[in-house]
Amino acid sequence: MKKLILSLATAAMLLPAVIPSAHATYRSEKRQEARDIRQDTRSTGREEKRDCVREDNKSNASCRQDKRENRRDGRREARDEKW
Repeated sequence: MKKLILSLATAAMLLPAVIPSAHATYRSEKRQEARDIRQDTRSTGREEKRDCVREDNKSNASCRQDKRENRRDGRREARDEKW
């Protein structure tokens, strides 16, 4: 009987230690996914700006603004993914 009570008490004390670590792992995965989204957005923005300048469809300022909007959208997506 004492062994059962001791094992239940030990399990009750260890359980809270296990739950936060699982939560931390989940949060780190979400942060990594958000980071990946931002990185993809950066490379896509660079490519789009290069294409825009190369094709000479717009002024350099317009190409820059498009790149900024692309990055802003990427940060918004990453924020949505993270939270």
